[in-house]
Amino acid sequence: MATVELRFSASPEHVRTARLVAAAVARRAGVDESVLDELRLAVGEACSRAVGLHSAHGLTSPVRVMLTEGEKSFSIEVGDDAPGVVPAPRDQSPAAPEQPSPESTEDTDQLGLAVISGLVDDVEVVSDSHGGKIRMSWPTATASIP
Repeated sequence: MATVELRFSASPEHVRTARLVAAAVARRAGVDESVLDELRLAVGEACSRAVGLHSAHGLTSPVRVMLTEGEKSFSIEVGDDAPGVVPAPRDQSPAAPEQPSPESTEDTDQLGLAVISGLVDDVEVVSDSHGGKIRMSWPTATASIP
């Protein structure tokens, strides 16, 4: 089982690099060419979501992407350090920097998860007070060989 780990600062410009690396590793792992576009889009959504959560929570830790080549499948796990429950800010003075409201952050989060679910058949989302993970997997060419 080969694994590639990618860590990047929570900045939108690094999402493209994560998509490109994921597609290259998936191709090498034997994921069918016909699903590579969907894989790139799903990774982009998951990484963009993680970057957005880090930004909304003021986190400086990196976003983590694990690319794992299994015997019959290829999996990607995108991890963030944002707590699972987003507390609503009670008092925001006009001088404070404008931050997205919890409702708009939640709506964007839900939209991103819906897009990922539409692109990937095997997806799992977990979240707790220490952060969240989106796990996605695709069959490889060796999975279809008897």
